[in-house]
Parts: sequence; structure tokens; C-alpha cells
Amino acid sequence: MIKDKLYTDWSKAHEKVKQWRDEGNTIVFTNGCFDLLHIGHVLYLEEAKTLGNRLIIAVNSDESTRRLKGPNRPIKDEYNRTHILAALESTDMVLTFDQDTPFEIIQLLLPDVLVKGGDWKSDQIVGSDIVIKNGGTVRSLKFVDGYSTTALEQKIRQGR
Repeated sequence: MIKDKLYTDWSKAHEKVKQWRDEGNTIVFTNGCFDLLHIGHVLYLEEAKTLGNRLIIAVNSDESTRRLKGPNRPIKDEYNRTHILAALESTDMVLTFDQDTPFEIIQLLLPDVLVKGGDWKSDQIVGSDIVIKNGGTVRSLKFVDGYSTTALEQKIRQGR
């Protein structure tokens, strides 16, 4: 169920990750705003899931998204964004963060695999140093050309 994948309390998320790890699961972590979810996001998340057993998605809160993307974003509020992501089969946990980066949540959860899209180089990914120091890996997955929330936003604003 969707509600079983949503975590608002980071300490409860930490407990769940510890349980998964004790069961022998490999924990994969990614993050983003995920405003106007599109096929590029879905394919990316499906690929990320193949790198382990459990996929955690940390979503920028509305305020965090606004600071990063501008005053007209997000288009969908965090309630909608987190619930849509939680509905995906590839997703095991969704949580939000108010900071500009997911550094603190990565530091708490210590995923085995840290993943971002192909527009990020591994050494530029926030938290990569923590994950590598802890024995994990960092991956930059292939970017799906032709799909971006920014392009969708522009199309909507132009009325097409």
C-alpha cells in the first residue's frame, strides 16, 4: 500500500532501513524534486531498483523545491509527488527533506548504492563521499533524452 511506503519521521525510516539491512537487503537511494513525473523518471527509478533490493526516494519538500527551481515550482505539491512516487512498483520508501541537499538523510541512512541521473558526475553527487567511505557505490545512470520537467513546464506555459 502507498501509505506503508511513506515516511515522515526520519528515525522510523532509519529503523526500517536497519531492518532491511539485517535481512540482507542492498539499499539503493536516490533523490530529487520529481515534479511532473514523466517516463524518464519512471525508467530511471526502475533501473535504480535493479541495483539493489530496496529503493529509497528522498523528495525535496515544496520549500526546498522552490528555493532550487524558482517561485513557480513545484507544480505539484509534495503530498502529490510523494504519493505518486510511492505508488510505483519500484519504490520501497519515500520521504521528504527540507534542506537544499539530501546530505543529512544520506548520512543517517547510509545507503549501499547512491544513484543520480546521467546529468550528474559521480564525484558531484551530494553524499558520494559518505557512501564510498562506508563501503558503498555511487552510480550515475543514463539520462533519458527528450524528457524533463522543465521542458514540460515550458510546454504547459505556452499552452501546447
